[in-house]
Amino acid sequence: MKKESLIVHAGRHPEKHFGAVNPPVYHVSTILHPSVAAMESSGKKPFEGVRYGRFGTPTTHAFEEALAAVEGGYRTVATSSGLAAITGALLAYLKAGDHLLMVDTAYFPTRKFCDSVLAHLGIETTYYDPLAGAGIKELMRPNTRVVFTESPGSLTFEVQDIPAIAEIAHAQGAVVMMDNTWGVLTFQPFAHGVDVSIQACTKYVVGHADAMLGAITLADEANWLRVKSSVATFGHSPGAEELYLGLRGLRTLGVRLKQHGETALTLCQWLETRPEVDKVLYPALETDPGHDLWKRDFTGACGLFGVILKPGFSKTAIEAMLDGYSHFGLGFSWGGFESLVIPTYGHSVIRTASAWDAGALSLRYHAGLEAAEDLINDLEAGFARLNGAA
Repeated sequence: MKKESLIVHAGRHPEKHFGAVNPPVYHVSTILHPSVAAMESSGKKPFEGVRYGRFGTPTTHAFEEALAAVEGGYRTVATSSGLAAITGALLAYLKAGDHLLMVDTAYFPTRKFCDSVLAHLGIETTYYDPLAGAGIKELMRPNTRVVFTESPGSLTFEVQDIPAIAEIAHAQGAVVMMDNTWGVLTFQPFAHGVDVSIQACTKYVVGHADAMLGAITLADEANWLRVKSSVATFGHSPGAEELYLGLRGLRTLGVRLKQHGETALTLCQWLETRPEVDKVLYPALETDPGHDLWKRDFTGACGLFGVILKPGFSKTAIEAMLDGYSHFGLGFSWGGFESLVIPTYGHSVIRTASAWDAGALSLRYHAGLEAAEDLINDLEAGFARLNGAA
């Protein structure tokens, strides 16, 4: 079944819910058991069936079944946010004395978690160049347990050679995790050597900027139980409404993502013609340094891209450009129906293992579902403000 069809049907079982097209929202914490024997037997096979609301309800199971099918994994563990998915997965595999290889382009809260929580637990993190590929072999240690990837990087858009990294990691007994939020629907993580795929479902899966949700999808049964136990222990369970909104968003993800990608490519090609722009960071562009890897491994692109302005524009001029947009809101998320922009200069991009020299001139845009012509007009008016304040 094609993914466009799979996202419509996966996780739906109308026959179990009186014919309802969508799985109902189960607002429940307490589960009643008909007898002591039934209560005791409900815990013999961990996390199967419905034993207590925090461990999952039929709404949870429907969402997890659907996302596992879309990602091509064994099973999914739903979490309360994308960050909860990242931290829950890492803590499932790491203990005191272990070593983590973390991509240098990591989402800032991931870096903060590594440098604070993991460090305090006696787990050492080494950041590596996202373009290292098989070169990570030089950084592997006997106690390296996890290699964490994010491709493309969500601020600077480097595309990683995931199969090369996975081959090295697996040869030395390490697990490969990937933040696959940018590549939702367009990258098959398990076909490229990933063991644990992480989604910030708040973004494209929910798609409407109205719910926080995360997911961890596992390649096999042993990994699933390990991660599910970790997530349950830390209490990262999502609410029923959020799971329902995730399922609702998933059904239209195919058509939304297609428009996001088409609009983003149109904007990026237009931006490349602008005299104010030095570089456009979008792997689907033939001029992007990561285009060949993207073309090899991905089947499409989403609406998130970066722009680096040419030198000479002041912070005041850039702020005048950004503050006056009509369609591009100033917001830190992405993946919803709305177009967004943030400045990514200053402290937003932190690097300790690879260079990032865009200075105070880098921006990140998300192309929403507005008409591309309207978004171009908005960008053009912004450049007028930029030049007028320069």
